[in-house]
Amino acid sequence: MAPGLWVTFEGGDGVGKTTQAALLQQWLEQSGRAVVRTREPGGSEVGQLIRDIVLHHRGDIAPRAEALLYAADRAHHVQTVVRPALARGDVVIQDRYLDSSVAYQGAGRVLDAAEVRGLSLWAAEGALPDVTVLLDLEPRAARARLDAADKPFDRLEAEKEDFHRRVREAFLALAAAEPARFFVVDASRSAEDLAQAIRSRVAERL
Repeated sequence: MAPGLWVTFEGGDGVGKTTQAALLQQWLEQSGRAVVRTREPGGSEVGQLIRDIVLHHRGDIAPRAEALLYAADRAHHVQTVVRPALARGDVVIQDRYLDSSVAYQGAGRVLDAAEVRGLSLWAAEGALPDVTVLLDLEPRAARARLDAADKPFDRLEAEKEDFHRRVREAFLALAAAEPARFFVVDASRSAEDLAQAIRSRVAERL
């Protein structure tokens, strides 16, 4: 049985993570690999309940409570979805993981990034992806994409520009600290150019 591979997609809202995850899934399945496509929050039945709270609750949520909710989703998701898939030899393609918590709750909500990361690692029993694709885009360009989509914003998408700038800077700092795991790509490139670059990086690990 071929070993499993865990690929996560990170970046700000509107950078194209969903599109690239779908293109990677299509390519892998055409190559004969079994793929599990998932996300955080919301990659399990329990996680979907948490997703509804953290992204769509109309009232305020205390920043530390928000971080704990994401960690709770992560603990359940890794144990019930990610680890079993990797054990089967599947490729897991995941939209967001702990790096999003460090960026959004650590930098965006101005909590202690090291504490947020430590909480997530504890929740996931230290599990880290094989490849993390960071789609990097200037926040104003990302917001323009969201506006063009003409859909209601969730709680995080609706935050102001300075919030999203802190998030972007945090993602880039995480990538600089772990260059072996992160693959940073310019999300202003065409979808097909990005997909080809991502395939090449993933192929190196298969």
